[in-house]
Amino acid sequence: MTTAPARTDLYPTRGVGEVTTPRQDPVVWSPPGTPGPVSQADLQGLERDGFLTVDQLISPDEVSLYRAELDRLITDPAVRADERSIIEPKSQDVRSVFEIHKISEVFAGLVRDERVVGRARQILGSDVYVHQSRINVKPGFGASGFYWHSDFETWHAEDGLPNMRTISVSIALTENYDTNGGLMIMPGSHKTFLGCAGETPKDNYKQSLKMQDAGTPSDEALTGFAEQHGIKLFTGKAGAATWFDCNCMHGSGDNITPFPRSNVFIVFNSVENTAVEPFAAPSPRPSFIGSRDFTPVR
Repeated sequence: MTTAPARTDLYPTRGVGEVTTPRQDPVVWSPPGTPGPVSQADLQGLERDGFLTVDQLISPDEVSLYRAELDRLITDPAVRADERSIIEPKSQDVRSVFEIHKISEVFAGLVRDERVVGRARQILGSDVYVHQSRINVKPGFGASGFYWHSDFETWHAEDGLPNMRTISVSIALTENYDTNGGLMIMPGSHKTFLGCAGETPKDNYKQSLKMQDAGTPSDEALTGFAEQHGIKLFTGKAGAATWFDCNCMHGSGDNITPFPRSNVFIVFNSVENTAVEPFAAPSPRPSFIGSRDFTPVR
């Protein structure tokens, strides 16, 4: 009788205490000089800081198209009742809708747009598939934020992504002011993996999508990261985009202004980094949150 060899976990997390691990993977996977829509200077910035920005990825007319589709989705009773919709705990408004590239052909077209997927292929050095997609809606007057976290910590622990070969893009569909709950990233934090303390509860996703608990760093760890790296707040016009590495420490505050903040969020993973069994959870999250469909985007 033979037993399967033990798999290597490069990034231990959800144990007795917090533990830091130096990044074991590249940030930019394509060789220097690989042609693509991202300049070498921007790739170097991504390597250094963990993010890059595009002042206008999509045009004002396209913003209007995607805003209209967002509004249609969040007001559709069938979409609201779907398990892929997350409801704001206080207002009972739709906060997020997941798997939008499968729900909406309009957003499926955005995923296939070479301005979008072409950048992902260049950064990750391979064909890519959509690990996760969603629209985020942050209406004014009290929409809650997202606490500090590394996406990869969750995707590794609960979805089973082995390596840091995943890139996210947040495309603004409303203006991002410095006051309406914009994205904040600690530049350079992507070079260190912070393994969080505590076991993952069963069906943790049901709670974590509304209010994160498991997989959140301690105040002491966050203070150390912030003192070392600082905090960058992203602002910009509708149509701008922020690309950021899967291991960036990031979050966003509540929106108590009258000005809404909505965006479309797409996570591309390399087809050479497909999900396995979770590294620190009883079972994988549902496919609409962490995809098990590894079909390359075409």
